[in-house]
Amino acid sequence: MSRLIEKPNIAMSITSTGSQLSSTVVTGSAIADDTPAPAEDEDGHRSATGIQTPVASVEQNAKSTSVRNKVDQVLISLISGAAAGALAKTTIAPLDRTKINFQIRKDVPFSFKASLNYLQQTYAKEGVLALWRGNSATMARIVPYAAIQFTSHEQWRRVLQVDQNGANTKGRRFIAGSLAGITSQSLTYPLDLARARMAVTDRYTGYRTLRQVFSKIWVEEGPRTLFRGYWATVLGVIPYAGTSFFTYETLKREYHEIIGNTKPNALVSLAFGAAAGVAGQTASYPLDIVRRRMQTTRVNINEPQRSLTILGTLIKIYREEGIKNGFYKGLSMNWIKGPIAVGISFSTYDLIKAWLIELSHLKRGRAEN
Repeated sequence: MSRLIEKPNIAMSITSTGSQLSSTVVTGSAIADDTPAPAEDEDGHRSATGIQTPVASVEQNAKSTSVRNKVDQVLISLISGAAAGALAKTTIAPLDRTKINFQIRKDVPFSFKASLNYLQQTYAKEGVLALWRGNSATMARIVPYAAIQFTSHEQWRRVLQVDQNGANTKGRRFIAGSLAGITSQSLTYPLDLARARMAVTDRYTGYRTLRQVFSKIWVEEGPRTLFRGYWATVLGVIPYAGTSFFTYETLKREYHEIIGNTKPNALVSLAFGAAAGVAGQTASYPLDIVRRRMQTTRVNINEPQRSLTILGTLIKIYREEGIKNGFYKGLSMNWIKGPIAVGISFSTYDLIKAWLIELSHLKRGRAEN
């Protein structure tokens, strides 16, 4: 009897459970029915706005993050390049001024003894700061020049797909460096001419300020003079920048393949940059002589006649001074200052860039937390 009594209870339990399930389904259906349906347009088509909104928001955030990252990369390259160029040029400013003075003079043969005498005479006559005369013009030029050069090099590497996916694209590596040099030189050339004018004159008979250089040239010689020697500079910067960047990037690549470390230390970067400086200076030095002669024609007392063309300047130098004493005059000085400047520039750029990237990541991580 007890068993017979228990069976209805089981049936009642099942029935009760079923009713609960049924009520749950009904309730769920009611909830589903209460959910607003997708809106219909005038033609009666349902839109999926409610579904696409989160996806569109995610895509928009992704695009915003991508743009922010690209802007950060450009800013980091600009700041790193500017700092690297300023430090390198300030370090070798006295040697640079000495080199330019010998480059534009055909009556004084170059030697280390003569260069030391020039430094001593300048110091005795005008003081120690005279050794950095024209450095303000150099900074006004080199800060934007180096910033644009390093930044444009990064962009040209991306455009030309240099060494992507493990490829060894040596030709593109050289072209990217050359295009970076052309880009930066074209945008800052008048400042380079002003720096050369200030370097070969003293404060008493020449130009006192950078502003005076531009105003005097504009009034006395015309605005076209600000770009005198431009094409000689462009022809020279193609082998110089191309060889420099190519040598430095190639040495870093070989270092990575041999050592396995993608980031060489500061001393190794300095050595690689020095090698790049020697190669670049040697490849482009004759055209560097030509552009300096063309830039300083009006203020150089040893050049009474103007040499307005590249070919005319080349012929004049060859006839009067020869190949060694003309086109390679002061090259040994460049082999000293060039490696120092380029080594400091490349190694400082890599160091500051890595530091700024790390700082940017830390800042972004704090913002997300």
